[in-house]
Amino acid sequence: MPIRKAALTAGCQLPARLRVIIGFAIFLLVLPDLAVLAQESTPLSVDTPVPKAILRQSYHFQLKAHGGITPYKWEIASGSPPNGIELGNDGILSGIPAATGEFHFVVTVSDHAKPAQQRNQELVMRVTAALVAEWKRPPQISGGRLQGSVAVSNGSDDDFDLTVIVLAVNEIGKAFATAYQHGTLKKDESLEVPFDESLPSGTYIVNGDVVGEIPARNVIYRARLFTGTPMKVP
Repeated sequence: MPIRKAALTAGCQLPARLRVIIGFAIFLLVLPDLAVLAQESTPLSVDTPVPKAILRQSYHFQLKAHGGITPYKWEIASGSPPNGIELGNDGILSGIPAATGEFHFVVTVSDHAKPAQQRNQELVMRVTAALVAEWKRPPQISGGRLQGSVAVSNGSDDDFDLTVIVLAVNEIGKAFATAYQHGTLKKDESLEVPFDESLPSGTYIVNGDVVGEIPARNVIYRARLFTGTPMKVP
């Protein structure tokens, strides 16, 4: 009988290796809860800024948040993104912008905690035209000479192979080249093309033709300028 009692007492003690295995298993069971607690203690934040969009070109950008418990849910709280751009519940801004400008709006991101954390964040989204051309100095006649300048801007994400031509066309359709420039216009840069040419007597309409080409993508942008009122050279 004493021998059987001793065996029973020994059987109640777990081997050290088994105790380590059981302890590790318990740790793995509570680890997800520990991770949730760590996430809950981290406040939500939203990455800014938002990349610019190009007029009438497809846009796709994933908003990013940090902290809280994923997955996140996104919605517009106030204001609105550019016309043609929408925000999905997954935080993706996508669409084709229909107008240029700077657009301010506030988004709300909610996490998956109970109760959920929320964070409001104002975003600014800028929409630019890929190619912008305008009269920097509107054409005018001075002493029998046509004077003025064209301002050109590259709002795209690529460098342009740029060509600028300014023509003065008289009342019988004869054209006189008053400006020509060809070269590279880097992205997000601008230049001014001046002109100052003498013209024969007559009445003229001035036309500007600006072409920005991106050969690698087989894309061409074009802008045209003209004077609405004929100008007379005595």
